[in-house]
Amino acid sequence: MNGAAKGAVIGGVFLAMVGATGYGVYALVGDGGEGGEATTSALSAGSGPVKEKEAEAAAKAFLAAWAAGDERVAADLTNNPTAAQSAVGEFRSRAYVSKAVITPGPANGTTVPFKVEAEITYEGTTKPLAYDSTLTVVRGLTSGKPLVDWQPSVIHPQLQKDEKLRAGAPSSPPVRAVDRNGEELTAEKYPSLRPVLDQLRQTYGAKAGGKAGAELWIEPAAEGAPRRSLLTLVAGEPSTVRTYLDAGVQAAAEQAVTKYPESSVVAVMPSTGHVLAVANHRRDGFNAAMAGNRAPGSTMKIVTGAMLLDRGLVAADKQAECTKEVSWGGRTFHNLKNFEDPGATFATAFARSCNTAFIKPVKHVNDDAALSDEAREVFGIGLDWKTGVNSTDGKVPVATGAEEAAGYIGQGRITMNPLNVASITATARTGVFRQPLLVSPELDGRKIATAERRMKPSVQQQLVSMMRLTAKSGTAREAMAPVGGDKGAKTGSAEVGGAGDSPDSWFTGFSDDLAAAAVVEGGGHGGDAAGPIVATVLNAR
Repeated sequence: MNGAAKGAVIGGVFLAMVGATGYGVYALVGDGGEGGEATTSALSAGSGPVKEKEAEAAAKAFLAAWAAGDERVAADLTNNPTAAQSAVGEFRSRAYVSKAVITPGPANGTTVPFKVEAEITYEGTTKPLAYDSTLTVVRGLTSGKPLVDWQPSVIHPQLQKDEKLRAGAPSSPPVRAVDRNGEELTAEKYPSLRPVLDQLRQTYGAKAGGKAGAELWIEPAAEGAPRRSLLTLVAGEPSTVRTYLDAGVQAAAEQAVTKYPESSVVAVMPSTGHVLAVANHRRDGFNAAMAGNRAPGSTMKIVTGAMLLDRGLVAADKQAECTKEVSWGGRTFHNLKNFEDPGATFATAFARSCNTAFIKPVKHVNDDAALSDEAREVFGIGLDWKTGVNSTDGKVPVATGAEEAAGYIGQGRITMNPLNVASITATARTGVFRQPLLVSPELDGRKIATAERRMKPSVQQQLVSMMRLTAKSGTAREAMAPVGGDKGAKTGSAEVGGAGDSPDSWFTGFSDDLAAAAVVEGGGHGGDAAGPIVATVLNAR
């Protein structure tokens, strides 16, 4: 029997078919059986890079063993037998796959695509499940044989490290999430809301009175993380969870982030703290908009500016020292392209994002905790926000020397995400910190964070005037040009990784009673990528 026709032997019956492409179709039925010819001995040892024919043969052997339900043989055809044996075995026993047809495609070098057409059967209910995946073949370090490079995504493309495929009756009943106006929010219509909707289900499904059905899901690796539903087997009875999201703003945010890879945005209403939109466009599906933690770059100058204004060390209309460079703590800091502005006021230094004008006053602060205190006491950063879904608080740790100076311009150990930065802008807009909320605290009685003090009126007025100037004639001018209303903004770029990496693009702004912030990882300067995202969201309301 040639390699193109090899398949699984189940109960003594050969179940492989030869397709038009010459590649086998392997079927898993019932309780499984032996792997037949799909054994490690069928693959000869070698050296050097894996050849395409070797990859093709190894993939066929593995898929045949998997289809046969022979987890031991399948595992030995991988470079991680322990993990592979467990996953292949649980494909039937824990994901309740009663039938699967696995069709390999032509190899592309060492990568082999394949299609799985399965049936999930649980307590008398059977539903179809079809998906495409890929595997890669590598040379065994000790055996020299071509082996499948084991990754959870071989079993299902959405599986990540230490995640499991499971079926049954979930502990959390389904929920019907609606926006502030009662419009239903679904992952099909708003794809980047999927992690938020999963979290709403986990947190409020049982509390809101729904009834669980049966489904196939991905069990997360992290304790407390939400399950990700893949297939409904038996529909449950959902309860309705009302959010503060706005379907119109959410739709604009979804559209805006698709233009830039690895981008995230959040929109907040300054007068209430209500979160109106959360959107991400990322390969990993991570909700970086609410749970990311990256240096915010010059968007942090909103907080630094407030602290310096609060202490009377600067004033919007007073001259600032915008030199080409400044040294502090043994490190030299520069402005973009080493620009200088000898006649700058603090307002124009803010609008042009002059780093040196924000670092020069460090020598007069005489308080290592000044920036950290301002962030926490006025802007609520680090107060354990409970938004209604998982979110990560911003961090502004106490620092000294060069690290303190770096913190003044949003570098060093400071980390934020678009939710944090949007809230900072919302606080600057009104002078009062209102903790961001995605669902009402009345739903579960959770405690909401409150800031220790409100911003001084004179500080708030100067801060907003500087943000307006930035939007009108500063670094945010081009991005904010199409935005109407009373508007203000701040750009930022944050250096990450090595010197050759593109900086993260940050941008935050407000228009009337809407504030938004975005980040595009590796997107360059703030106005280039993140700016257009924020402008689109601000124009949506």
